[in-house]
Amino acid sequence: MATKDRSFWILLVFILSGLVIGGLIGELASKSGGLGWLGYSQEFGLTQPVALDLSILKISFGFSVKISIASIVGIGIALLIYRKL
Repeated sequence: MATKDRSFWILLVFILSGLVIGGLIGELASKSGGLGWLGYSQEFGLTQPVALDLSILKISFGFSVKISIASIVGIGIALLIYRKL
């Protein structure tokens, strides 16, 4: 059971790393001419934070995700590397 839990956490780290590195590459590529398509992205989530006001406590919730073509490619490469290990 411990190896399955460990495997899940390692997979999660690989996916998040691929997402972040792919996003960075997408931002850099969007400024170039030939690789500009890698920077195409879509953002979704809550545009205005949702506020919960309980008179003595005020909590704001917000969530936004921006995913690009390069991020998807980064996740795919991270999954391939994970499978090789």
